[in-house]
Formats: sequence, C-alpha cells, structure tokens
Amino acid sequence: MTQNNLSNREIPLSGALFTGFLCTLFGANAVAIKYSLSGLGPFTAAGLRFSIAAVSIYFWARFTGRPFALRKGQAVQILFISIVFTLQLGMLYLGLGKTSASRGTLMVNLQPFFLLVLAHWFIPGDRITKKKVLGLIMGAAGMVLVFSGKDGITSDVQIGDVMVLTNAFLWAINTVYTKRIIHLFSPFQMVFYPMLFCIPIFLFAGYFWDAKMIIHLDGKVISSLLYQGLVTASFGFVAWNTMLLKYGAVALHSFIFIMPIAGVLLGGLMLGEPITWELLLALTLIVSGIFIVNFGSRRYSQLFPTRGI
Repeated sequence: MTQNNLSNREIPLSGALFTGFLCTLFGANAVAIKYSLSGLGPFTAAGLRFSIAAVSIYFWARFTGRPFALRKGQAVQILFISIVFTLQLGMLYLGLGKTSASRGTLMVNLQPFFLLVLAHWFIPGDRITKKKVLGLIMGAAGMVLVFSGKDGITSDVQIGDVMVLTNAFLWAINTVYTKRIIHLFSPFQMVFYPMLFCIPIFLFAGYFWDAKMIIHLDGKVISSLLYQGLVTASFGFVAWNTMLLKYGAVALHSFIFIMPIAGVLLGGLMLGEPITWELLLALTLIVSGIFIVNFGSRRYSQLFPTRGI
C-alpha cells in the first residue's frame, strides 16, 4: 500500500495548471450528463458510466502493477466512502434531471464553502483563513455573475435544487474523509472500489425506478457516456485523488469554480454561443480568487481557533 504522510502543501504553479486542466474536463461533464440523460434514465446512465470507468481503471491498474489488496480495517473505510459516493452521485443525476443545468451548476459549486468549514474542523492544518474566505468569495462572485443573467434562473426553489445541493454537501463530506485516510491507500483504490459498490445499485435502481432504462441510443449519447466514463470518472477521478493526497483540500477545491466557466467557454467555442463581458469579468474574478487562495502571501491569520479531530 502507499504509505504517504497526510500533506497539506500549497499548490505549485505546475500543480495549479494541471488542476485547472482537470477542472476544465470536469466542466464539460455536466453537458455530457445532460446529453446522456436524453437517451438514458438517470440511474442507468450513472451505472453505465461507472461500469465503463471501473473496467478501464482495472486494466490500467493491472498493467501498471497497482495493488488491489486491502489491509485489515481498510474495507470499512472504503465502505463508508462507497456509501457516501453512491448517495452523492445519485442525488446529482436525479437533481440534474429535475432542474436546469445553470441552477444545478450553482448548487454544485457551493461545495467549496461546505468544505471550507468541514476541513477546518476535521483536516489537521487545513484551517479557515482570511485569504481562503476572500478567494472563495471572489470565485463564487464570478460564477454568480455568469449565471445570474441566464434565462430560467429564478428565485423559487425546485426539488432538483435541493438534490444537487445535497450532492454538494455529501461531496464535501467525502472529500474531508478521503483526505484524512488517503495516505493509507493507493489513490486509485479510493475511486475503483466505490465504483464497484455503486454500479449494481445504480443499475438495480434504473431497472425499477427509471421511466425507461434506455430511451434511445445515438452517437451523442454513446460519446457522452464514453467521455464521462473514460475521461472524467477514470482518468479525472484518479488524478484528482492523487492531487488531494499531496495538497490542501480547500486550496485544491477552490479550482472547481473553473468548471462552470469552462462549460460556458466551451459552449462559445464549440457551439457559437456568445462570450460576453460578464463572462470575461467572471473569469478575472475566479482566476484572482484562485491566486489569492493558492499563491497569495503565506503570512495569513486564522479566523477561528485551531480545532479538529
């Protein structure tokens, strides 16, 4: 097993560029999910996505000699992560089917704020500081600036909003717990085994609760599944956990504000959608916020006393 020490190092420029690249890939994933839901039931889509990902991770791990065996006590830790992971993704797929993509994006990107509070109490050394709060507020302001003018975003709360917000909170819980124990594992194990756990559950749920498991299959549906399975769920998740092993959870997750902006930019480049001044200003705010969290002065003060488990 990989026996690394719990690390909260600040992210260097090379790591920041790679994290930004990962978040760009993840940013396109919401579009891919919406495409797949046009031809598949939500539970079915999730089950197929992680089936593709699990197979690809298995062969990659075998080919590169990664360890699959778990030591005594690790199965219980993996089981907890697997349960939260399954609930988290179930809420995401159900929620995106019951709200607009823009509203869903806003809900998902509240995750760094949940994480900021949880990490302060449960991750040694990852404390709430003034620069973290300022950076996250700037990132959130940029995201809201982009989506506040979108059609379909209203003040009324939809059931899908609550589901996606629940997903964001569960994601923060999973991140904190994963950060606390990932130094005891090989990073791929923290992705592979939760996928094996959730696949039969999602497919079983799809059989009983999806209106139709398969509505229709075409090139867009299939390619969106392959993107979700091969690019984000296999390469993306393993790479993200590897970064989480090395760097602070809050600093790393400050980058997720890139995800919705990347989606808008990709829409402009690939679909001819307009790139507005609001988008450019939002990008400036988000990049500035990420810089403050990760590359600002290292002389900072905590907002709350150091506590933790």
